[in-house]
Amino acid sequence: MLALSSRATHGMNIDTLEQNLRKLVTNPDPDQFLYELLLAYEQPRASITRLQKGDYNLAKRGTDVLWKKKVYFSHERHLDLHALIDAIQQDTAITRHAPRFLIVTTMQHLVAVDTKTQDTLDIELVDLPKHFDFFLPWAGMEKQQFQSENPADVKAAERMGRLYDLIHADNKAFDRHALNLFLSRLLFCFFAEDTGIFGDNQFTNAVGSHTADDGSDLSNYLQKLFRVLALRERGDFPAFLQAFPYVNGGLFEKDYPVPQFSRKSRKLILECGALNWKAINPDIFGSMIQAVVHDEQRSHLGMHYTSVVNIMKVIEPLFLNELAEELGKAAGNEGKLVKLLDRLYHLRIFDPACGSGNFLIIAYKELCKLEIAIFRELQALNTKWKTAKSGIRLTQFYGIELDDFAHETAKLSLWLAEHQMNMAFREVFGDAKPTLPLQSGGNIVCGNATRLNWETVCPKTPTHETYILGNPPYLGARMQNADQKADLEYVFKGLDGYKNLDYVSCWFFKSADFIKNTKYESAFVSTNSICQGEQVALLWKPIFSKGLEIQFAHQSFKWVNSAKGNAGVMCIIVGLADKNAIKKSLYINEVLKKVKSINAYLLDGDNGVFVLKRNKQLSNLPLMPKGNMPYDGGFFSLTTQEKDKLISESPSSQKFIKKMIGAKEFIQGMERWCIWVDDNDLNEAIEIPFIKNRIAQVKEMRLASIDLSARKLAERPHQFREVNVPNNNSIIIPSATSERRDYIPMAFLDKSTIVTNLAFVIYDAEPYIFAVISSRMHMTWVRAVAGRLKTDYRYSSSLCYNTFPFPDISAKQKEKLEDHVFRVLDEREKHPEKTMAQLYDPDKMPEALRQAHHDMDIAIEQCYRAKPFTTDEERLEYLFTLYEAMIAKEKARG
Repeated sequence: MLALSSRATHGMNIDTLEQNLRKLVTNPDPDQFLYELLLAYEQPRASITRLQKGDYNLAKRGTDVLWKKKVYFSHERHLDLHALIDAIQQDTAITRHAPRFLIVTTMQHLVAVDTKTQDTLDIELVDLPKHFDFFLPWAGMEKQQFQSENPADVKAAERMGRLYDLIHADNKAFDRHALNLFLSRLLFCFFAEDTGIFGDNQFTNAVGSHTADDGSDLSNYLQKLFRVLALRERGDFPAFLQAFPYVNGGLFEKDYPVPQFSRKSRKLILECGALNWKAINPDIFGSMIQAVVHDEQRSHLGMHYTSVVNIMKVIEPLFLNELAEELGKAAGNEGKLVKLLDRLYHLRIFDPACGSGNFLIIAYKELCKLEIAIFRELQALNTKWKTAKSGIRLTQFYGIELDDFAHETAKLSLWLAEHQMNMAFREVFGDAKPTLPLQSGGNIVCGNATRLNWETVCPKTPTHETYILGNPPYLGARMQNADQKADLEYVFKGLDGYKNLDYVSCWFFKSADFIKNTKYESAFVSTNSICQGEQVALLWKPIFSKGLEIQFAHQSFKWVNSAKGNAGVMCIIVGLADKNAIKKSLYINEVLKKVKSINAYLLDGDNGVFVLKRNKQLSNLPLMPKGNMPYDGGFFSLTTQEKDKLISESPSSQKFIKKMIGAKEFIQGMERWCIWVDDNDLNEAIEIPFIKNRIAQVKEMRLASIDLSARKLAERPHQFREVNVPNNNSIIIPSATSERRDYIPMAFLDKSTIVTNLAFVIYDAEPYIFAVISSRMHMTWVRAVAGRLKTDYRYSSSLCYNTFPFPDISAKQKEKLEDHVFRVLDEREKHPEKTMAQLYDPDKMPEALRQAHHDMDIAIEQCYRAKPFTTDEERLEYLFTLYEAMIAKEKARG
């Protein structure tokens, strides 16, 4: 179904539409059904009235309805709906009026065709609300179309997904592996009949001609056909089966059961076959995996389909650019060209999280294109190269994939890619190696890559050059299931802190073990979280200790693709190799920068620098502890209503009530209150029954704890666990902030406000400190070193603040910063109706406040150097250099 918001374009309310459709299918009236359906899609009531009266109805049959360019509708109780709609599609008396939709229904079941897109709907009537998007063109809203150069686009993937669901529903106990293999064989047949491997439409026509409409004999027919495709000698089979060529190659080698079919599933096979699969590219298989595999499973596996553009960001700097450069240097030299050709034939490409094979396919195709270019150069030099056939073999490609369906699809994908490249060779050189019989479909293993020994999948040999690559599952530490946590333990056993690593770390760590002390290289896509926060030191220190370094990297960029359920996340690409390159390649916003070293934060800098948590501030800044933890079971906390009632009943209680604020209350502008009793005032406080009762409840809660320190706290049940208050004011710093914000919202609070442990606080700070920690410089540092809470930044005093490099500044500089602080605060006060969330929403931030922050940023940056910074990358590189110098100075002091 389309990914539409609850209120779509053209003013249609999708929620209302779905509700109306649910009402419509609850007790459908055959005589009114169509008219109510049209009304639900906001067709003009006056036009529908005229249609009911017959003014617009062009139908010749009984109770049928034909509204020109809109719809043909037929209600039938006994006829076969599929046969009926087929007949309607062939009836020129109907089709000449170009109805957009053809609908036939028994009032229990509904079958429809969109005559523009040729999409079909075949459902129980009660399920119509789930498919509301099908008739949206009536409301002027065309169904989302993925524009693609090849005809076999996402529509084919979704159609295969529907077929999978339908077959699965009709074959509940059918073996999963057999079903996956069946669909792989089916895909091959669709592709083969459109690309010259089979005769034109040979497979689809054979199914249509030699099997019954109800699908009852289709299983037996396909079982025989698949057996024939595996045999060179097939004399015992009928001529129409013998007409198919010998395929084998492993795809049809073994007998597997074929599922049973219904009329609907057979019809859908024919519809799939009617698509043009000739120009199919690897994108379709990634889309298919996401369309076919259930959503829950896709989320569980952390699958993110990878587009060709993004794959090239990995394979070009990993090996393709170097090979292309070598070709340029070899031009005109037959010996060098032959040597380069031999190098291609000794390459190995290994994807240990290969999914449906996209990385392997694109790598294979690009190497074949390079091979063609080499042969062209050789032919221009010597006539002996007049004939050329590809020497690149699928056996040079290795993969591991956990999901069985994706594993089968990867092998099939490589076969199809090989055929495409054979055709490319034939087009260029007039000849090519034959596609049939199929050869091995690559060394693709179905298994858990975190547990398998990679050398058993892709053996190391001195004669081969191996590149490891891919897009492994990400899955943050808090998103992993028990099996994945166990995988992490298996890979990182003995390494302190590994439980805080993302799942993708397993692939980086195992690839490091694989390539150390070799000339092999690896590169993976990952979320940027492994190069932020505490994960940096946990993962990269042990990897760098293996004698490896980052050869190239793409800094954070938005990873988007054309798959169903588009995954849009902030990603990085990191390439590893032994220490062997003088210059490294760093891609910043897609622009290449040649650098001497890339550190674990993907910056131009020393890779020995790691920002570690520290209890003491690196710079001359005041302490930033967490706020006060109540540890009270909620008994000290009061809502505004509870506070007002208490003061109304006991006016003297006002002395013991303070405003309480954490990150959420501060950002969202929420009010919360607490009971706050000093030791000297305890006797007075317990004179108030409500407060006395709450203190008793806190004591009981603490005494019931199994924690010794908590039971110790029961000795002072009238107080929070921490009791910290300012003499004058405090600065509150939220413990988490949205990744969208340009600045972390912070504020001065008066001494009557209690900050909870859900935020950080600086007590009685000099005003200029606000400028330092609210600055773009500090925010840039936070983005690099902070951890994440989902996609938000998780602020930490020990990791973000205590490590922040800030120079000592003069009293005059502090005074200048304070002027900027008061201007920022003044601009905030002009918008008392806005919360911090609204003020610091990057799309809604008042321009004067934005300008005030900008001016304060410049003043902060002038504390570092006179020359302005132009980019955040430049700011960050400067901060890391200063951090490194300050750490070295600190160590020298002892």
